[in-house]
Amino acid sequence: MTHTTTDQPARRAGGAVVPVLAFAGIVVAVMQTLLVPVIKDLPQLLDTEPADATWVLTSTLLSGAVATPIMGRLGDLYGKRRMLITSLAVMVVGALISAFTSALLPMIVGRTLQGFAMGAIPLGIGLMRDMLPRERLGSAMALMSSSIGVGGGLALPAAALVAQHTDWHALFYGAAGLGVLAIALTLLVVPESPARAPGSFDLPGALGLSAGLVLLLLPVTKGSDWGWSSATTLGLFAASAVVLALWGLMELRAAAPLVDLRTTARREVLLTNLASIMVGVSFYVVSLVLPQLLQLPSETGYGLGRSMVVAGLCVAPLGLTMMFTAPVYARLSARYGPKVTLIIGLLVIAVGYGGGLGLMDAAWQTVVTSVVLGAGIGLAYSSLPALIVGAVPASETGAANGFNTLMRSIGTSVSSAVIGMVLANTANEVGGVEIPTMHGFRVSFLIATAAVALGLVLALFLPGQRPSGKPQLRASSEEDANLERAAEALSATRELSATGALSATGAPSGIGAPSGIEAPTTDEPVGGFRGRVLAADGTPVARARVTLIDRRGRRAGATLSAEDGSYALTVPASGPYVLAAQAPGHAPHASAATHAGDDRPVELDLSLPGETVTA
Repeated sequence: MTHTTTDQPARRAGGAVVPVLAFAGIVVAVMQTLLVPVIKDLPQLLDTEPADATWVLTSTLLSGAVATPIMGRLGDLYGKRRMLITSLAVMVVGALISAFTSALLPMIVGRTLQGFAMGAIPLGIGLMRDMLPRERLGSAMALMSSSIGVGGGLALPAAALVAQHTDWHALFYGAAGLGVLAIALTLLVVPESPARAPGSFDLPGALGLSAGLVLLLLPVTKGSDWGWSSATTLGLFAASAVVLALWGLMELRAAAPLVDLRTTARREVLLTNLASIMVGVSFYVVSLVLPQLLQLPSETGYGLGRSMVVAGLCVAPLGLTMMFTAPVYARLSARYGPKVTLIIGLLVIAVGYGGGLGLMDAAWQTVVTSVVLGAGIGLAYSSLPALIVGAVPASETGAANGFNTLMRSIGTSVSSAVIGMVLANTANEVGGVEIPTMHGFRVSFLIATAAVALGLVLALFLPGQRPSGKPQLRASSEEDANLERAAEALSATRELSATGALSATGAPSGIGAPSGIEAPTTDEPVGGFRGRVLAADGTPVARARVTLIDRRGRRAGATLSAEDGSYALTVPASGPYVLAAQAPGHAPHASAATHAGDDRPVELDLSLPGETVTA
């Protein structure tokens, strides 16, 4: 199945698109912490053993991890809005199944379907990238990326209030209602993106990644129950390593892989994904520790003796602060770039956990800790999609952000397992009940601090800004990244054209306007450039990226050539432009031309040099 890609949105987004997409992300994130207030009561509520009851949480985690990269890729191929609505619809079905049952197996099925909605967050980021102008993109992606923390933080007090005063099934009815509202708003407000990735869906790759993730995350989440040195745990870890290795080899050979591992292996993408795991670890520690500290009886000597609702309210500032850091992130990123903003966020998280070690004696102190950590995690989460979007092609935005969201999920899974083990091993047994200790809480905060320190080291090795002699471009959006790649192509072309190696229509091509290019006499009402992308032997080059750059060095448009090599680009205004062409297996080429500003297209063929570029 053939798809086309266009970097210029056919329809600009209205002002309500960002809050609607962010609301959808918050609704999806609610699923992750919806049952936290009733975790301890699940065995009684479902009439099952405690070890079996944990599958209600594990199933959501596993399905969410599997769904994020798959739904992201499906969105790139068949429409991000379509897949966003599909994700929300599956979540609603899952919530209704859980609302109508008190049996373990149907509850696990419902929770599994609810986890599939996690793919909505990378899909929302992809929609924003495709529709929003560059000046709005930074803060919008920041808000969407932070929604996973905002929803989780706000769900805690709301779910606690509902669970404390009504039947616990009302949690699922409420979640289903929010999902229906998100679907309705998306249908009314959010347009479909015109961008489509080439190729078809990689079903073997999806099955291989799903199997590998399940084999990896099962022992991570259940290792404390099964025993970390048990044959089951170690066998599943070994099996996951083998399956993921084979999956990687298969993806490298696939023509249209589910995850482009060559792109993922780029330094900026690889380090960003690894840093995402560390941010995920740090986010989940505070969500596990502070509610328990707040609800422990004051008779323990360190517990704060608060109710479930009050504990949720004390942790709620974590999510609220993450939401309000979006505009702060936009300003910082616009001035310093997402790398510096990520570093600042990690430093703030480190301060929050370091100070939190001494702020565990009163409820107001936990609020202070939540605010500081919310600010740092909000900045860090907001930086991640900008770094990813700026480093991958537009056609891979959904899949790349889905994979990044997966890395965060792996971080929270590892955090849950490690902190759970620490709290269990440091607990005191009183009357057959294990009571977490202050020592365990502080060790947990130290583990989070260590994870942040590792994330900071990874962030420091991310590519920095260009030297002053080159354009100061930051990959804060895909448009910036495309312009950066086009500028690199133009720079390479200038070096080659100095030797006379490049030509636009058979003659040497310089930086000035090429000779022999005149507007045709046709009266077609299309203003811009059109022509064909040709190889050195005159054969057409399909799917070559043609980027239009204006006199100020900014990207004014981009497209991919058709199967016959033809391309067409409109211009926003009259004046001189540079058209840069790139294609696999060919050196890049750029030609300069001037458009008079009338309705007639300028014919311009772009001839790619014969020498090939090593992949």
